[in-house]
Amino acid sequence: MKHISILVPETAVIEAVADPNYIFNAVNQFLQVSGKPALFHVELVANTKDVRLGNKLFSVHADKLLQEVDKTDLIFIPALSGDMTNAIEQNKSAIPWIVEQQKNGAEVASLCVGAFLLASTGLLNGKKCSTHWSFANEFRAMFPEVELVDGSIITEDQGIYSSGGANSYWNLLLHLVEKYTDRDTAILAAKYFAIDIDRDSQSSFMMFQGQKDHKDEEIKKAQEFIEEHFQEKITVEQLAEKFAIGRRSFERRFKKATNNTIVEYTQRVKIEAAKRSFESSRKNINEVMFDVGYTDTKAFRDIFKKVTGMTPIEYRNKYNKQVA
Repeated sequence: MKHISILVPETAVIEAVADPNYIFNAVNQFLQVSGKPALFHVELVANTKDVRLGNKLFSVHADKLLQEVDKTDLIFIPALSGDMTNAIEQNKSAIPWIVEQQKNGAEVASLCVGAFLLASTGLLNGKKCSTHWSFANEFRAMFPEVELVDGSIITEDQGIYSSGGANSYWNLLLHLVEKYTDRDTAILAAKYFAIDIDRDSQSSFMMFQGQKDHKDEEIKKAQEFIEEHFQEKITVEQLAEKFAIGRRSFERRFKKATNNTIVEYTQRVKIEAAKRSFESSRKNINEVMFDVGYTDTKAFRDIFKKVTGMTPIEYRNKYNKQVA
């Protein structure tokens, strides 16, 4: 019997508490229907017996207090809501318990921005991690010693798991179902919950928002210039000369401030503009390509797929209802 402890933090997103409880209890039922014993003992655990969530609209009753849990096999840290710094502060008393259980052999999984609380334990230092794409810059700033994997749905590193944003945590839940049972049971759960079992990227959902939460004013101006002139062919040399900074120093400062090279940043701005055009206009692929400053069809297609995980045609067909 595998013991699963679902942490119920203050400010937790209630769905991220309920969903792991739902899927693992459902898997128990699947196993019993097929003549096998139930495999999972699932408990909600918290600092207090009752936790008010959703602006105090809901009350979640914990099965056990943290100090009552002697040993567990898997801990889920749900997504948190509100300001992440405040959420970590409100739940810091759970951190020693998570660390202690992990030292005693428990695996730990964070769902979406639950990665912020997981990273606060120090268990992710030097390891890979996923979180919601829109919190990536904030996460990197708070936890520079953690390797954030952009756009990933699932990361696994030495028994520490994390998932991408919002509903993509269902793919991590399925991954763990498969790990603890087998592929057939995971497929059954995927069909029951109507989940694409092998989706592994958030890329098609990501909206590029240039990292400007830094104090390098010349680099901010360079970012703004790129965003205003993305249709044009802009070279690194031109930018460095425009802002009167040596090329090597400019490249170093730009990477440090934005977490992107100048070429990567320019590509992301162009592809974001192309995505918006595909979503809202009836322009064909070549028209959009020229609009955002590309003249090579193969180069545009390759970069678009690298950034979004989809070809331009696939993206347009998925997100533009005007396309017949």
